[in-house]
Amino acid sequence: MSDQRTDYTGDGLAEADLEPTPLAQVRRWVDEARARQISQRDVPEPTALALATADADGPDVRTVLMRFLDGRGPGFVTNLDSTKGHQIAADARVAASLTWPSMFRSIRFRGVAEPLGRDEVTAYFDSRPWGSRVGAWASHQSAPVADRAALEEEFARWAAEYPDTGAEDDVPVPNRWGGWRIRCTSLELWSGRRNRLHDRLRFDLADTHDVAGSDLDDAAAWVMTRLQP
Repeated sequence: MSDQRTDYTGDGLAEADLEPTPLAQVRRWVDEARARQISQRDVPEPTALALATADADGPDVRTVLMRFLDGRGPGFVTNLDSTKGHQIAADARVAASLTWPSMFRSIRFRGVAEPLGRDEVTAYFDSRPWGSRVGAWASHQSAPVADRAALEEEFARWAAEYPDTGAEDDVPVPNRWGGWRIRCTSLELWSGRRNRLHDRLRFDLADTHDVAGSDLDDAAAWVMTRLQP
């Protein structure tokens, strides 16, 4: 493998340029990544979230899509019977990151996974395309399957059970389908700079605040520290 190096030419991130709250800053970067997806097409999936969990065998990581973002933290949906679902149910401590290599930016989240409310899950599920909703019934996520044909047959079975009527509620939400939100204990913004002198600004939840009620939109709840690159 050849040694290929890239000198990062990002804009960097100065304390004076931060938005008033961590949430506002995260939203700004996500919005800029989405805009770049359209303008330069080098950010193919702006909300791709690498999610790390752990079990008795050690750490585990996979990519999910961030479907929620508010003061309570980033959130994602999943089959609750999946590997990550069982891991989170056993140990709610998680970490996640959004990374945009072409923009020389990333955001790291650490905290505790909190189940999404059923009303939030249902509202999001109903907004999905019909095929994606049927797919949630067809897929027993993380379980073995004989082959691709078996998966397609299962999809066809549920498509016949819940045909596309054009209504948002023509496919009910499976009981095993839900999601999680990360209640953050820390959040780090990384911006690549030349000569590897990157900017790293970390927000830690203040001792006076509890993770169960952490609010990324409350400036007083967070202590900001600049870290060495």
